[in-house]
Amino acid sequence: MEEQTHWLDATEQAVWLGYRQMKRLLDARLAAELAADSGLSEPDYDVLSILNDSDTPRWCLKDLSARLLWSPSRLSHHVARMQSRNLVMRLPCDTDARGTDIALTPAGRQAIVAAAPGHVTAVRRHVFDQLTATDLINLTRITRKITAHLRTLDDPGK
Repeated sequence: MEEQTHWLDATEQAVWLGYRQMKRLLDARLAAELAADSGLSEPDYDVLSILNDSDTPRWCLKDLSARLLWSPSRLSHHVARMQSRNLVMRLPCDTDARGTDIALTPAGRQAIVAAAPGHVTAVRRHVFDQLTATDLINLTRITRKITAHLRTLDDPGK
């Protein structure tokens, strides 16, 4: 028996289209400002910020790709581009002879430390300054609810 599609009603359609447009516009604006201010792309910033904010000085490529929700191949290609700009370095993995660890170079650390204030200012200006305290509470509740649902799909044991 074929399942009937439960189409979005007008309110749901407006919310969904509004979310998609907001996401595209916000991503484009933040990426443009980040690149203009620091020369970093959003993927550069994502990799550098995880490495910089971590308690460990290096990350296994496969663990970093899982954290970013990227394929190992995508991360490997991006790391190669970052490595050519001296932002990160590849090191042999201590625990897996076939694995590769990724670490910040001094230039990479300097780049993320220099980029972070401007990026945080842009996030504040384009997101948090547009929301009320009630909006923040609601957005937190909504994002946690959807994130929890999506994580159960990745881990059926939950």
